[in-house]
Amino acid sequence: MTLLLQDDGVAPHGGGDVSSLLEPTSGRRGDSAFKAVALIAGLAVLAILGLIAYSTTKEAWPAFKQEGFGFITSSTWIPAENKFGALAFIYGTVLSSLIALVLAVPVSLGIALYANEAAPRRLRKPVVYVMDLLAAIPSVVYGLWGIIVLAPAIQPVYKAISGAVGDIPVLGWFFNGESGRSYMTAGIILAIMITPIITSLSREVIATVPSAQREAAYGMGATRWEMIRAAVLPWSRGGIVGSVMLGLGRAMGETIAVALVIGSQAKITTHLFDAGDSMAAVIVNQFGEASGTHRAALIGLGVVLFGVTIIVNVSARGIVSRFDRRSQGA
Repeated sequence: MTLLLQDDGVAPHGGGDVSSLLEPTSGRRGDSAFKAVALIAGLAVLAILGLIAYSTTKEAWPAFKQEGFGFITSSTWIPAENKFGALAFIYGTVLSSLIALVLAVPVSLGIALYANEAAPRRLRKPVVYVMDLLAAIPSVVYGLWGIIVLAPAIQPVYKAISGAVGDIPVLGWFFNGESGRSYMTAGIILAIMITPIITSLSREVIATVPSAQREAAYGMGATRWEMIRAAVLPWSRGGIVGSVMLGLGRAMGETIAVALVIGSQAKITTHLFDAGDSMAAVIVNQFGEASGTHRAALIGLGVVLFGVTIIVNVSARGIVSRFDRRSQGA
């Protein structure tokens, strides 16, 4: 009888529910400790971000106080005359990053789809390894390759394109100039650098598409491209957009590679083949010899870049969440 009562979950001497014995106090304490550690870690990240923003803003305040809103709206950057306007560097950062996205996104998405949907099984691992290898190359190596090899080799191409379309009203506004160190060269280098990031994240998202969706599309007579367009891309578009936004954040924050190939000229122009500058590049080029308000202005560029990067990442999170809600509603 005692054995039967034990099997029924009742203690032999009326000691209570056996389930309480299966959940010892030490286990509950472990769960509570884990929750506390996770909470502290999350708050620590927010605290560190807040401290970074506070300390850099404090150091940059003399420049902000002197220039006011002109720090962002002015493109005049003349340290010798104590004039600091960041608009030209903001423009260069955004323009070179957008060029990188235009070049990298189609290639990255094509590689991700090929590796997941079309490549023979024996080729999938080599493709992934090559992408991982590209991601592991230091940015200074890309910069040196860009200034030593790419810029001299591509300058005649820029010159030929500029000569062919320079007099055409619309194309001439963009494809003009012939400097090897230019917005376009910086965009090409950034595109090569962010392609592994976008490819890797997109490939992981595409791999989560249920096989039932693929089989259903094939069962209805769809071709491979129709299956990708109707089943794969709608399912994974949120993650793909998120990977693109993360690649954009990576491109906007790149320093040494852009500093070597963008040309280091603070100006705003629509000519993609002309030299320019970016926020990260001017910081690394001028910070070593800066002092006083000049130093504060360079730190102010870092504050602006920090804010832009946060906006990009928050926007990425919002876009991904929006796509997730749409897919769940569908």
